[in-house]
Amino acid sequence: MDEEYDVIVLGTGLTECILSGLLSVDGHKVLHMDRNDYYGGDSASLNLTQLYQKFRQSEPPANLNLGRDRDYAVDLIPKFILSSGELTRMLVHTDVTRYLEFKVIAGSYVYRDGKISKVPSTEMEAVRSPLMGLFEKRRARNFFQYLQNWREDDPATHQGLDINKCTMKDVYYKFGLEAGTQDFIGHAMALWLDDDYKTKPARPTIDRIILYTQSMARYGKSPYIYPLYGLGELPQAFARLSAIYGGTYMLDKKIEKINVDEDGKFVGVTSGGETVKAKKVIGDPSYFGAGQELDESGGQVRVIETGKVVRAICILKHPIPGTDDADSAQIIIPQNQVGRKNDIYIAAVSAAHNVAAKDVWIAMVSTIVETSVPEREILPGLQLLGSVIDKFVSITPLYAPTSDGTNDNIFITKSYDATSHFETVVEDVSDVWQRVKGEKLVLKKREVEVEA
Repeated sequence: MDEEYDVIVLGTGLTECILSGLLSVDGHKVLHMDRNDYYGGDSASLNLTQLYQKFRQSEPPANLNLGRDRDYAVDLIPKFILSSGELTRMLVHTDVTRYLEFKVIAGSYVYRDGKISKVPSTEMEAVRSPLMGLFEKRRARNFFQYLQNWREDDPATHQGLDINKCTMKDVYYKFGLEAGTQDFIGHAMALWLDDDYKTKPARPTIDRIILYTQSMARYGKSPYIYPLYGLGELPQAFARLSAIYGGTYMLDKKIEKINVDEDGKFVGVTSGGETVKAKKVIGDPSYFGAGQELDESGGQVRVIETGKVVRAICILKHPIPGTDDADSAQIIIPQNQVGRKNDIYIAAVSAAHNVAAKDVWIAMVSTIVETSVPEREILPGLQLLGSVIDKFVSITPLYAPTSDGTNDNIFITKSYDATSHFETVVEDVSDVWQRVKGEKLVLKKREVEVEA
């Protein structure tokens, strides 16, 4: 503990592990600490006994016949990886892929008019899709062809639209797309969390749709991949990477104090009565007062609550009805469809991913809390699952830092949101990197290939 480090990282959630891995590769001397004796923090994967202990303080009931403990790796925070997205680029850039195996998620679905339909992954599926009537299919095809042909430097491909200036609403209007089609394009493909994007410049939305279609084209069934043995494998893989580049790991270390000098700048961390020095600290909100009442001395408020997520981890003994017996699926319920402000997400995986016993599916339903009865808010999602053997519901506050950290060298990550993909996590990684380093995160240009 008597060495001095460039950066101390607190918490082994995925965001923190990616950052410590990237910083170690970049030549920084990193010390990574966690109060828990396991990796993953909020993004850990639990076996069956750990799951029941965490939510019920009990053993798994024998009468449910759920199989062996070690067959399970249940994610606390369900997320899938876009196969051409930023997280895949980070995995490839850092070579972390050599520690992991991936499998393609069988299908991506959207809820519309009371039932679920597959988001079309080929032109044939689009032609047969019940999501659109005959004329709407023609309009949608024109829209997707426009995206396919669009070239920045060729105005002839722009069809009179300046997507850097006009809104997404204007683009939808130009192609005459119906509200329901806008719903599945904006929420199931561009993966926006609400409808605010429609009144903003169209470019980010179009970039997201293109990323989705590229990801879809890569493996054919869906745009998502997922690591065998659960998401808890991801933080561990980045931790291994950091260790290869000289990063030091200490688990089971209670953090007693974050030390600052008289100017309020970070100087070190005290754990077990010993203090270790560093120039900067990165950590998740739980290390910086999340959920704690301010003491009498009025310590600095470093994080604020921005909302809450309700999640239900459900154990099923059948695939989700309407998914063609898929071994895994993502289902998005756009907020408009159920009179909400926020989408509801369902992520389902099974024994095919080595995260559950044979013939067992784990389905997670999550959304941002909008009312005083959060569990009622996920009902539209729970009702799609069929019979549920057991379920574990949690309501988790979301925290964000109150300052960017550049004045005090204390850089705090955000809590994990309700989305069932990693794009928002990666945005946070890039944002923290820029604050810590004062420069944009540039990933090596490599062919993004992941075996799945």
